[in-house]
Amino acid sequence: MDYIKEMRGLVGTRPLLLPGALVIVERDDGKILLTRRTDTGEWSLPGGHMEPGETIQDTGRREVREETNIEVGELELVGIFSGKDFYYKYPNGDEIFKVTVVYSAPLLPSEVRPDRSEVLELSYFDVHRLPGDLFDQERTIIEAYAKSRAAG
Repeated sequence: MDYIKEMRGLVGTRPLLLPGALVIVERDDGKILLTRRTDTGEWSLPGGHMEPGETIQDTGRREVREETNIEVGELELVGIFSGKDFYYKYPNGDEIFKVTVVYSAPLLPSEVRPDRSEVLELSYFDVHRLPGDLFDQERTIIEAYAKSRAAG
C-alpha cells in the first residue's frame, strides 16, 4: 500500500491502472468465502493490489492471508478482468481502473480470523445465493466462475 500512497501523492485522485488478484476460496461444500470490507461496507472476494516485485500469484496468496489468516491450496486461473467495466471510484474520490487476475483455490485447514483493519466480517455463501450488497464487479466475476464450473 505504500506504493499506492506514493503514487496518490503524485497524481492525486486521478485514475490509476492497478494490477491485482482476487481468490475465490472454496470450501468442500462448494460455498465461497466473502469478506465485508471496512472501506465500503460491501461484501467482496479476498484480494488486493500487487506490490512491486511480487508475482500475481504471490499477491493472491498474500492478500488472502492478510485479510483472513487462512492458507489456500493450489491456485487455478479463473480469468483476467479489466476494461471500462472495472473502473472504480472510492468514497474518498480516488479513481482506479483494475486489471484483476482471479484464481480459485481450495481452503486448507486453518483458523479463519479477519484482519479488522480491512475486514468487518467473513462468511461463506453459495455462488447462486450471493448477498445483495456484494461489490458489483465481483458479482460479475463470481457469476462467470459459477457458469464455468457448471459447464466444466
